[in-house]
Amino acid sequence: MRLTSDQLRIFLDAGPAIDVQVTGVRGSSPRDVGAWMLVSLQSVIGTIGGGQLEYMMTDESRKMLRLSIGKKTCTVPLGPEIGQCCGGQVEIELEIVKDKAVILTRHEKELSAQPDILIFGAGHVGKALAQTLALLPVNPILIDQRKSELPNISGVENRLSPLPEAEVRRAKPGSAIVVLTHDHALDFLIVGEALARGKFGYVGMIGSKTKRAVFSNWLIETYDRAVLATDLVCPIGGASVTDKRPEVIAALVAAQIIQALDQAGQLTTAKNSRGIEHAR
Repeated sequence: MRLTSDQLRIFLDAGPAIDVQVTGVRGSSPRDVGAWMLVSLQSVIGTIGGGQLEYMMTDESRKMLRLSIGKKTCTVPLGPEIGQCCGGQVEIELEIVKDKAVILTRHEKELSAQPDILIFGAGHVGKALAQTLALLPVNPILIDQRKSELPNISGVENRLSPLPEAEVRRAKPGSAIVVLTHDHALDFLIVGEALARGKFGYVGMIGSKTKRAVFSNWLIETYDRAVLATDLVCPIGGASVTDKRPEVIAALVAAQIIQALDQAGQLTTAKNSRGIEHAR
């Protein structure tokens, strides 16, 4: 599950910690510049990629806490020397947390930069997709006209909306739109609105090739712009998997959305708080 601000605040209030950040990268590495974790004497929150590198930096951080060392920079080759075969080199800065507000603000900025995923339709697939996306660095928003269908899923925002297409109009640029409602006419209305605005990283609609053809004809009659249909992903999922269970469809669609947003630059890791860019 994604790290919440409350979880981070509880960790910081528990005692002293070391802020561990990737500040430089050359070649291949487990994480990019900006990746971070916090290390206390008892636990770790966040990750810089796992493996031997993370183990070493966790151990180094705890030595700093025990010896009251305030700051340190480590340059680590990711090769046979440490038993990690990425082959690159990373620079890691370790610094004792002096101001909790700085860490909390950094985390809030990262959360606010995550793209919104608007899921229209809280049926079986919509719920499964929301649960899947709740694990990823995105903001899933589940939208439905039926209050009784909106579930309580941690990390997922629910929106009860009598006019779902209106949610498209106020969506942030770069968001993903996934349409899974119980009504084909409503599907077409939402998708038509999304394509007409042309500002989203992904627009997908559940259905078959036949449904897409019907939608394309409707689009010509309604918008007089058939070319818009080329921007639509339908059927969604993008893989030749015959299993139609909601959880399987959700996994395929989530992967497709993440790939599309990554290609659009919506998932780029932010610079770290010290403002250092990475080298390739």
